[in-house]
Amino acid sequence: MAEVTQLLSAIDAGNPKAAEALLPLVYEELRKLAAARMSALPPGQTLQATALVHEAYVRLIGSGPQEWNGRGHFFSAAAEAMRRILVERARQKASQKRGGGFKRVDLDCVDLAMDSNSDVLLALDEALQRYALKDPQGAELIKLRFFIGVPNHQAAAILGIPERTAKRTWAFARAWLMREMQKSL
Repeated sequence: MAEVTQLLSAIDAGNPKAAEALLPLVYEELRKLAAARMSALPPGQTLQATALVHEAYVRLIGSGPQEWNGRGHFFSAAAEAMRRILVERARQKASQKRGGGFKRVDLDCVDLAMDSNSDVLLALDEALQRYALKDPQGAELIKLRFFIGVPNHQAAAILGIPERTAKRTWAFARAWLMREMQKSL
């Protein structure tokens, strides 16, 4: 992790070789996180962890040079890219044109947003957008935890907050999001 921070600092200093070294290093780390997260999903998923990271990677580097304000900024951007990809896929699956039919899901059984049920993911995205208006940092924590599977202690470090604060924010945000999602499902 220190190497990522050093490379980000070198990029800010104008070292073009640092950018070349950073992206493969971070790409592999993101692939491992996505693979670990998606391995808990039921078999038969149409989106594999590698494909998710590939799409996020292309979005992160495809728009040209970026200015990363540290490791946390980069991982937040990656979480946001993965969230958007998953939401877009859920919308595609749910559209009638593509044969999507919504099914009701017991919310007590839903633990993570990367469940294969697209209506749950869409409801989560809408609730998360409303939550971001109330607590932007809490929304970033949710994105890191839900969409790329970062453990609580790492998410706290990325966001630069104490682990206990992250734990409290996680508990409150999860309860708030579930309540909001119940309204739309």
